[in-house]
Amino acid sequence: MKVLFGASVYNHLSAFHKPYIKHFQNQGYEVHAIGSNSMGRKDELIEMGVICHDIDFDRIPFSKKNIIALRKLNQLFKQQYFDLIHVHTPTAAFLTRYAASKHKQGKVLYTAHGFHFYEGAPKKNWALFYPAEKMAVKWTDALVVMNDEDYQLGKRLGFQEEKNLFSVHGVGVDLEEFKVQDTSGAKTIRDELGLERDTQIISYIAELSTRKNQMFLLENWQAIIKECPKAHLVFIGEGSDEEKLKRYIKENDLMNVHLLGFRKDVPNIIAASDIVTLVSKHEGLPRCLMEAMAVGKPIIASDVRGSRDLVDDRRTGYLVGLDDEEKLRTRFISLLKDEKARREFGDQARAKIEDYSLTNVLNEMSSIYQRFL
Repeated sequence: MKVLFGASVYNHLSAFHKPYIKHFQNQGYEVHAIGSNSMGRKDELIEMGVICHDIDFDRIPFSKKNIIALRKLNQLFKQQYFDLIHVHTPTAAFLTRYAASKHKQGKVLYTAHGFHFYEGAPKKNWALFYPAEKMAVKWTDALVVMNDEDYQLGKRLGFQEEKNLFSVHGVGVDLEEFKVQDTSGAKTIRDELGLERDTQIISYIAELSTRKNQMFLLENWQAIIKECPKAHLVFIGEGSDEEKLKRYIKENDLMNVHLLGFRKDVPNIIAASDIVTLVSKHEGLPRCLMEAMAVGKPIIASDVRGSRDLVDDRRTGYLVGLDDEEKLRTRFISLLKDEKARREFGDQARAKIEDYSLTNVLNEMSSIYQRFL
């Protein structure tokens, strides 16, 4: 019995799907993977015993790379039969589903980590990605989604509730890993940055990109630290906007901002934080917020799909409109000044995240897998 996991890059599979790969390996399945190693982490899959087939997908749908990728998929499916194929990321998922149907492979599941067509999305997204997903319904045995808006879109596409449309609580978060809250984490990051013990840390854990919208917070940062001068903003992550953000920080002489790049000690950084924020333009179901909630941290997030599924406004944190600069500043200032509210929000967040535990999501996915094997 063989199972295939697919995504545009191996990094996606290494970051989010190792537990599900292990799930099949523990049952004796031979697990294969397809993707590009452009972002690394293929070696992590190989070390697990996964058989990797390099296919260089391009996120731009009509790229010549995707023509080559389709040829490689056809070659793979001529040589191998998979009892189950589980695909992720839009372009890779579309091409894989098409090729799999053409070669009469086993059941095909697609997890949408956030459709590119969403409330407020550019018209070109709806013009391109919605018809593509509508076409791909006939090649898809089941659609798995992670938030309510995508669930409703799944029904609009033609999928049927609990027959071939399923909702799960994200990719799962290891609650034990993030229930660390020891003082060593707090000391480490403050000492590293040379900060005083009473410094307030706001952590922003995300790829540095236009979609993740770090600039929105930076544009309002001066007003926030004018009221809360002990606040420090810590960005964790790398990405295409890194130089742009650095330039903006320098040109505007912004104080108390730190770009830490890729980190392996995210649980400790979260534990050291007073607030965790994510003001993305759109999301699927952000794992960084789930991790912060597992540590019991209050959240300030943009009021968008995915984030609003996690954050209950005024209960586990605050939701802010994408264009509401005044509310953004007000929410940060009030929460930085109110330790009691931070503690109460954090306690409610920790209670809510139990449903999103890795154990629970593994059970949800296992039940879905069993339906199609």
